[in-house]
Amino acid sequence: MATMVEVARRAKVSVSTVSHVLNGTRHVEPETRQRVLAAIEATGYRQDALARALRRSRTDSIGLVVSDAGEPAFAGMVHGVEHAAVENGLTLVLANSAEDADREKKAVQTLLNRRVDGLILARAAQSDPILLQSLELEKPPTILLDRIFPELPFDQVGADNRETMRQLVAHLIGSGHTRFALVAGDTRVPTLRERMDGFTDAAFDARLSLADQAIITGKDTQAVADELEGVMKSGEPTAVVACSTPLAVLSLQALGRVGRSTPGDVAFAAFDGFDNSDLFHPQVTTVRQPAFDMGVAAVNLLVERLKAPDASPRTVRLRQRIEWRESTERYGRSDS
Repeated sequence: MATMVEVARRAKVSVSTVSHVLNGTRHVEPETRQRVLAAIEATGYRQDALARALRRSRTDSIGLVVSDAGEPAFAGMVHGVEHAAVENGLTLVLANSAEDADREKKAVQTLLNRRVDGLILARAAQSDPILLQSLELEKPPTILLDRIFPELPFDQVGADNRETMRQLVAHLIGSGHTRFALVAGDTRVPTLRERMDGFTDAAFDARLSLADQAIITGKDTQAVADELEGVMKSGEPTAVVACSTPLAVLSLQALGRVGRSTPGDVAFAAFDGFDNSDLFHPQVTTVRQPAFDMGVAAVNLLVERLKAPDASPRTVRLRQRIEWRESTERYGRSDS
């Protein structure tokens, strides 16, 4: 295997010059730099990444743990993190906790053992509080993604879930709806809880009685589906809002089982939505997360944290976009 000394001899420069070219630690004249690069290619020299990392106390890698890599919103975040990592000269190491607290802890520990420079974490619904306590004590640069916990001393990136839900429901109320079924699901997940809070904000603003609204929560998806079917059989709700893509699928299936169509019998809207949503009939009104941009923002915060480890924690919330489509057309407009 070629060494840096051989590269230096072939390029007729010092070993330190070769090092500066490889690591970008000092300006090297373009002609000299080109000779060094040509010598590297000719000799087949490869840097020992581990040795370089030990010398610099950096690995130029970051770890990302997501709670469900297959869910469309999280897939978008992964793409955003990967894009921004490449732009910053970083390698991404990805892990999926599958909403399992033990898998999440093991994934975080594995990434830290690999000496990643920083960590981006989209916490599982049942995440062990001890995990964040240990991260707070050990202080590896850590960004919380999507699921925001205002009380925690970490940099965080999320979306404006509460305000967007308030706007969505306010529009539906303005279109004539006064009875809703909100499929909120597992509200231990901060994102879902924020969306539920946005619904209650809109109901309060419009002076609708919460007792007249069906707010369906729970981690058992079958129980949630059964409750929605029971609510829809009563015929009272004229609008259904699902707080995530999986809950949207569950809700549409439940509506089908009780013979309720959208938008003919009931208006329907969902958060996160589906890929190729224009293929659905009717097309579904969707609150679209800025998932890719959230991933980019998380990496940018992490890079800033690496540069300024003692800076005060920051929370960034990005705006979501409501895409009005056919599933709510009967009672309202189809454009935004």
